[in-house]
Amino acid sequence: LGMMGDASDNIPGLPGVGEKTAKKFIAEFGSMEDLLKNTDQLKGKMKEKVEENAELGRLSKQLATICITCNVTFDATDYELSPPDNEKVQEIFEELEFRRLRDQFIKIFSDETEGTPTMVTSTETGKKEAQAAGSGQFSLFGSNGAAPATLEVVSGRKTIKDVPHVYQSIQPGMALDLFLTNLLKQKKVCFDTETTSLNPLQAELVGIAFSWEAGKGFYLPFSEDKTEAGSLLEKLHPFFSSTEIEKVGQNLKYDIKVLNKYGVEVKGPLFDTMLAHYLINPDMRHNMDVLSETYLNYTPISITELIGKKGKNQLSMREVPLDQQTEYAVEDADITLQLAEHFEKELEEAKTMDLFREIEIPLLRVLADMELEGINLDYEFLNSLSAQLDSDIKALEGKIYDEAGETFNIGSPKQLGEILFDKLKLVDKPKKTKTGQYSTAEDVLSYLAKDHQIIKDVLEYRGLAKLKSTYVDALPNQVEPSTGRVHTDYMQTVAATGRLSSNNPNLQNIPIRTERGRQVRKAFVSRDKDYVLLAADYSQIELRIIAALSEEDTMIEAFENGEDIHASTASKVFNIPLDQVTREQRGNAKTVNFGIIYGVSAFGLSNQTDLSRTEAKELIDTYYKTYPKLRRYMADQVDFARENGYVQTVLGRRRYLKDINGSNAVVRGAAERNAINAPIQGSAADIIKIAMIDIHKKLKEGEYRTKMLLQVHDELVFDVYKPELEKAKKMIKASMESAYKLKVPLDVELGVGENWLEAH
Repeated sequence: LGMMGDASDNIPGLPGVGEKTAKKFIAEFGSMEDLLKNTDQLKGKMKEKVEENAELGRLSKQLATICITCNVTFDATDYELSPPDNEKVQEIFEELEFRRLRDQFIKIFSDETEGTPTMVTSTETGKKEAQAAGSGQFSLFGSNGAAPATLEVVSGRKTIKDVPHVYQSIQPGMALDLFLTNLLKQKKVCFDTETTSLNPLQAELVGIAFSWEAGKGFYLPFSEDKTEAGSLLEKLHPFFSSTEIEKVGQNLKYDIKVLNKYGVEVKGPLFDTMLAHYLINPDMRHNMDVLSETYLNYTPISITELIGKKGKNQLSMREVPLDQQTEYAVEDADITLQLAEHFEKELEEAKTMDLFREIEIPLLRVLADMELEGINLDYEFLNSLSAQLDSDIKALEGKIYDEAGETFNIGSPKQLGEILFDKLKLVDKPKKTKTGQYSTAEDVLSYLAKDHQIIKDVLEYRGLAKLKSTYVDALPNQVEPSTGRVHTDYMQTVAATGRLSSNNPNLQNIPIRTERGRQVRKAFVSRDKDYVLLAADYSQIELRIIAALSEEDTMIEAFENGEDIHASTASKVFNIPLDQVTREQRGNAKTVNFGIIYGVSAFGLSNQTDLSRTEAKELIDTYYKTYPKLRRYMADQVDFARENGYVQTVLGRRRYLKDINGSNAVVRGAAERNAINAPIQGSAADIIKIAMIDIHKKLKEGEYRTKMLLQVHDELVFDVYKPELEKAKKMIKASMESAYKLKVPLDVELGVGENWLEAH
């Protein structure tokens, strides 16, 4: 190991010696020391390298050698398991605000259990297990009417084989009637659909699981016959239409969309555990298996275990035997119900229940309707754009080959790096990757582009190629056959700031800074000649929010007077009259305005503008002198984060920053930038969500034929019935501008067109 080195352990090794050569040297010389004594037996460059790096070789061997002569004392009694110091542990949990862990610790190690769990025999496995008083991260089943709970403090997570449970499949007849009677008596019920597809527009209902008591649940299998399935759903109609029974689920948007396909509307209050956990811990994964293992110390049956791995031998859910369907489906409902009880308390403790009930849950229904609606595509335009892009890509390809003096694979980072930095020698000391290859990442090339035409052309080539493959050629393949429209999926639980993201297709990433990128929007069109697209876009909402939160008077005044904020900033920063601000000065001020939110540095600003690093630093310093309250607000946000471990939006959405007090300066710096940025981005996200909920409600109550179709960043897109256009414009603008009252007025710009590009 000393000869060949090990990069993961920072052991350098001898240059030019790999595993094969190291083995050969060991066989010939026996050790590093003997190799270094006999270098005269080596030949050529290898002899030269070994002799020149003899000290490095000795150091490498030392680093790779485990020291076995350390003076270590061992006393077995030091490693005996003893009861914890309850008081000290609780003090630590209180200090760190680990309320859930504190409560679970108290339940397990309180005086009621005499500090040590007692031993019982599980009714299903006959194994000795540790008994606990309640549920928590350490136990799946609590004492709320379920069978006695068991707990393995040391032995690891439980599975369905380890816990008492009663899961029943219900067949038509008396059992079904009795089940339905009991179902309608409940105040809170968890339900979970089992289907044949992850695409709700193509999914067929296989069964629905229900649970309203820990450890118990029911499964209703559905026939492939549409008439029989419809008849069973009709019997469930009183439950789904009840406004009194709270429906609990994990990713309820999917279930709502599946049931919508069968003509079933899910009414009444909702509790989605995925959304709840997103508010509790936005940076963590939110799928049910992870949540179950984290909070209930229980590993659910995996879908792979049930239907097999992807491939020709994978079963559909309908092919799974009924008893296995029942166990899998009801277990999901049972776990989700118990997670809901945990998360309800945590939402209350974090004071985010209002955000959950009034924003995220209502938005779930709004997004479900938007996704079901979809949007039309102009196929002819996409085909034309694809051909045009293909021609432009080939022209750029030829130009790059001429500049390089040879043909090569432009898409290969290795070949591109060799052309740019070995052959053309564009940089004296090019940046390299960890593997020693030249880096041709976009940020590296962008920095060099202004000085080298070939790099400009390569970046343009990449942009056009990505645009063509990711959007222009891909969009037609994402049309849903049953509707002829594109149905993007909006995800509420991905961006930690609270922003929505979308997938299939990802509308958030359609490039809009280039003319070609903007052309993609032209492919999204109204449903027919009786409709037009309307785009409603918040104007500079993030700047308005930071002006309001910082109470920066000069910035607030500029917004109140309807001034061009970037020109106004340039006027103040460069100390010139507003009417004398040049286009370049306004552009630089705009870059600073938006860059401040993301913690732009002098280095970053100089890369984004034509300013030198010194000029960029002077501009940023002058900016902060011009807006002192803004700087104070940013410092206060970082201080708040350091003290509390999180920052929050205007509605109390929290962004936890675990690295804010970290020792690593780079990581800590990123957390500090997030402390400034997250409340701004998150507040903008909160505000547009409020607007979406309000507009959706008014469209329904007003019986509009107009539909809300898309949400992209700070913009909403509508399919507007032409006779409703003026009425809809007035309502949408008013709803968006009054969504949340700030010290700065919100401003919404409207555009109308036959396609999204025209409307935007």
